[in-house]
Amino acid sequence: MTAEALQAPPAQTERDAGWRDIAAVIGARVLTRLRRIAAAVRPLAWVLLAIVVGFWILGQLAGWSEFTVAAVVIAITLVLCSLFLIGRTAYDVSLDLARTRVVVGERAVGALTLANRGTRAILPSRVVLPVGAGRGEFGIQRLAAGEEAEELFAIPTQKRGVVKVGPVSVVRGDPLGLFERAHRRDDPVDLYVHPRTVLFDGQSLGYLRDLEGLPAADLSRDDVSFHALLEYQPGDDLRHVHWRSTARTGTMMVRQYEETRRSHFVIGLSRSSGDYASDQDFELAISIAGSIGLRAIRDSQRVDVRVQGRELAAGTGKQLLDSLAAIEESRPREGGIAELAGVLSRTMPLASVVVLVCGSKVRTDDLRLACSRLPYGARVLAVVADGSVSSPALQRIGEADVVTIGALAQVPLALQKVLA
Repeated sequence: MTAEALQAPPAQTERDAGWRDIAAVIGARVLTRLRRIAAAVRPLAWVLLAIVVGFWILGQLAGWSEFTVAAVVIAITLVLCSLFLIGRTAYDVSLDLARTRVVVGERAVGALTLANRGTRAILPSRVVLPVGAGRGEFGIQRLAAGEEAEELFAIPTQKRGVVKVGPVSVVRGDPLGLFERAHRRDDPVDLYVHPRTVLFDGQSLGYLRDLEGLPAADLSRDDVSFHALLEYQPGDDLRHVHWRSTARTGTMMVRQYEETRRSHFVIGLSRSSGDYASDQDFELAISIAGSIGLRAIRDSQRVDVRVQGRELAAGTGKQLLDSLAAIEESRPREGGIAELAGVLSRTMPLASVVVLVCGSKVRTDDLRLACSRLPYGARVLAVVADGSVSSPALQRIGEADVVTIGALAQVPLALQKVLA
């Protein structure tokens, strides 16, 4: 018999392929249902199921009726508890936070509204609201068709960060906690817990070349703020020759300008755990950076903030505080203040003012190295967060002012010393 004769007809092959596809679809649906059923079974229920099987086998093999009766009783209990899963949980859930941005220590107040938009009543159920690593639970009574239930809640904020609130889960289960069916409703909401900041008066500390800038003491051959006339030197731009003065004096004269600059404020915040003596000093450093950054933004300065590994959004005060709320400490191997200063120099060479914020564990030599790596001509201020000091202390390291601050309230006084 030839190989062609052994081959199945094309129609039969197509039918077999169709049956295989149908079987695959049915198998996938059955597997999905089994997974849903298994997800509703709590660990205690699995233990009881195992006990039922063990007692039944032991009672049949050993002839002990006590184990058989115990297996039957436990099995009936499991069946009765599983009946509590029957019922609808089709709530229309709405999660509303009055404020999605709060300061550390404030309470975030919100409301959870559940409505029955169906035509049949919904039996009592339990609503779980995850808040960060914890969760809150609300007991919802029976809701008739068209009824609503509102639950108010308050979230204490003892720590800076971004807290994810939700998603809301509607849970149906039995009183013994053997079975639990959860349905997620609504989308999670991010709650930004901003660091504490302090308001203070100040003035612009640095400038960046700009048509709308302020005149500075530095002189330039090419700018927009006229300063004086000078005799032509080889290499000067002929476009700046003042022809009337040249004709009157007989010597070629060119215009000299004052450099005009506009503030480009750069903050380098170290988040290396090796730079800080404690977590409190790290939080103090973040608050100091936020306070100085907000002051610069109110002064209409361009503000850039960078930490190890990335640049933070700081176009507005809200963006700056949101970015600071999400900062976490990094490992020392990711670099300290000196490495951060090198990145600032490469990425922001035109910075007019650079403020470095670090902790008290940074050595003087490392701080001197960091300041030396910053862009040439920029005014440098280093702020050391050290909770052990009672009053701000000012010193000079090279061309940089270094101020040590022990509390957030000391920031205005410390900057007054720097500007004095």
